[in-house]
Amino acid sequence: MERILSKQNAKVKAWAKLATKKGRLEQKTYLLDGWHLVQEAIKAGAKFHAIMATEEQMAEHLPDVPHGVPAFEISKEVAAHIAGSKTPQGIFAEVTLPEKTFDPAYVHDGLWLFLDAIQDPGNVGTLIRTADAAGFKGVVLGEGTADAYAPKVVRAMQGSHFHLEVLQGDLNDWIAAFEDNNLPVYGSELNEEAKPYQEIQGLSAGALIVGNEGQGINPEFAKKTTANLYIPILGQAESLNVAVAGGILMFRLSLGN
Repeated sequence: MERILSKQNAKVKAWAKLATKKGRLEQKTYLLDGWHLVQEAIKAGAKFHAIMATEEQMAEHLPDVPHGVPAFEISKEVAAHIAGSKTPQGIFAEVTLPEKTFDPAYVHDGLWLFLDAIQDPGNVGTLIRTADAAGFKGVVLGEGTADAYAPKVVRAMQGSHFHLEVLQGDLNDWIAAFEDNNLPVYGSELNEEAKPYQEIQGLSAGALIVGNEGQGINPEFAKKTTANLYIPILGQAESLNVAVAGGILMFRLSLGN
């Protein structure tokens, strides 16, 4: 096992570049930070390129790492550099970046979440994690949405991207495909004239669009939906956080009455 102590090591520089979208696309890999995420990747059968861990973490977890995966013992300073934080958990994995694209076969069953220009990484990760919890089949990240494999998004997803489909694509294609299959597509809208979300019944297949934190969903998408849903505000807050609103609507669609 190779031991790496310097932040100037070529491998360390390559791992650190995975914090950027350019680096991920060039290397076709992304980084998992923490044993929970590494463990979820193992369960999902993800393709590993390397395991990197401090001496303590390596001693504890190396027996559980798939056979044949290159392992590197790193210093705490190197771990902090790779993680971009002062208090990393001390174990990382470099895994293959998924390259799934739109396929009409995806729209025949199950519930899907469409993210329209959701910019905050925490919101994107939380929405994907909530979609997983609500039993959705997949999430599509539309134009302007934070990259699913950016470090902050990966941390917020907490491994849910291994449990459902996570794709990037043109939401126009997806909306059209659902319409072609006579499946409903609902939007979320902060508009009292929209349809109250409580009136919607549970679905076995369909889609929900949630939009940008400040602007909501694209007006062109709003025109194409089966209906746009409104969550009544009972207190004095002007609006709900998009991840909270998305969670309410996802569970409504998946459970209904």
